[in-house]
Amino acid sequence: MKAVISVTGCDAIGIIAKASCVCAEFDVNIVDISQTVLQEYFSMIMVVEIDKISAPFSVFVDRMSELGKANSLEIRTMHEDIFNAMHRI
Repeated sequence: MKAVISVTGCDAIGIIAKASCVCAEFDVNIVDISQTVLQEYFSMIMVVEIDKISAPFSVFVDRMSELGKANSLEIRTMHEDIFNAMHRI
């Protein structure tokens, strides 16, 4: 199973590192990542594997959201089933 994580906010040093560390804490594997900086605005999307996650998915989602709040970022984590359902025509 996979999930999609989006991160947006003002650019700062270490955003990718901090998000990656939380993924590692939960045994979540990053399989694809795309990030860009437009002037001072940071945007990143990660596709992660959650097959071996070490805690309930909801705990991981909350932890990523807390990371965002602590760093003035918006971090949203969505299970692939929900993501796919939202983007079907």
